[in-house]
Amino acid sequence: MTETRLPVTLLTGFLGAGKSTLLNKILSDGASGRIAVVVNEFGEVGLDHDLIEATGEEVVLLSSGCICCSIRGDLAETLLNLIQRRDAGELDFERIVIETTGLADPVPIQQTMLVDRTLSSVAYLDGIVTLVDAINGQKTLDAQFEAVSQVATADLVLLTKTDLANPEDIRGLRKRLEALNPTARMVNVGAAVEDPSMLWALSGMRRDATTQNALTWMSREPEPAPTADPFANLSGFNVQPKTQSISAHDARIATASITLDDPLDDTVFDKWLDTLVALKGRNLLRVKGIVFLKDMEHPFVFHGVQHIFDLPVPLKNWPKGNTTSRVVVIARDMTDAQLERSLDMLRATKADKDQPAVFPGWAEVEAENWS
Repeated sequence: MTETRLPVTLLTGFLGAGKSTLLNKILSDGASGRIAVVVNEFGEVGLDHDLIEATGEEVVLLSSGCICCSIRGDLAETLLNLIQRRDAGELDFERIVIETTGLADPVPIQQTMLVDRTLSSVAYLDGIVTLVDAINGQKTLDAQFEAVSQVATADLVLLTKTDLANPEDIRGLRKRLEALNPTARMVNVGAAVEDPSMLWALSGMRRDATTQNALTWMSREPEPAPTADPFANLSGFNVQPKTQSISAHDARIATASITLDDPLDDTVFDKWLDTLVALKGRNLLRVKGIVFLKDMEHPFVFHGVQHIFDLPVPLKNWPKGNTTSRVVVIARDMTDAQLERSLDMLRATKADKDQPAVFPGWAEVEAENWS
């Protein structure tokens, strides 16, 4: 399968984290090609004046050849209008970057990319990049749950202002961010400025996704070329235990993962996913994985947000001899114990149609953690 849809990157981060500074440098560099930037308001993006060539009613033309537009009404309508004008030859760009406001929750934007069938047929979410201020990051995470959600949903976390922060404070912040999101790669923003390519192609859900794409998407660090055992080097993926100094906002984020060596019964997988979505769908920030089902030649990559899931992508170049499945769930207002109980369903050898659609031990966990 080839990917013909337009890649869309979500650039998020709390107020003062440095989103506009990074965007200015990327647009000035030009190495990433022509980019359409979508913002809530032109004034919020803070583009350098020397980047602006001319201003129109609907778009701002940039000297780099990129364009900038504001969200006019519905986000899907804005994106579709841009893409239609591109197809008509009125505009020229190769990707879209949505810069959110500092208070934005990424989940509704993810949902828009999935639920609007017209939009999802011509564009896909290429990745979520979250900037975190190394000086004020801890205080921001303590005060604003939106900032916690931005980190928890990220594919790539960029630390800014590390040159001004205390090294010990940076280490503490990194540990906290790693606990919130065990799969996101984490680097200093300077690395992205030097090599903007690390901002793109983050998702394992591209139609032309390779084994390497999927593995990198499922782990914190880039992985070496896959072997017969693609999961052998995923040590960076393991969920870190939460520290005793966990904040109230951090406590709202739960993460769990499971690795299964043998192919899953399709009814087991379907029942687990249906049950999870039915009971806790609104709290699911991200559910993703690489799954092998019985009687299927290739594994597939899947991804969902709340109640909405993208079409699974088969990995037809997966190396022979390995049938390991791995699933990650990141949720809010749930506990680690609840998520672990849900994953117990995947350990079943077959689905029991007479079994009530609840997780093993769910009632006990509910009573313990939600009373």
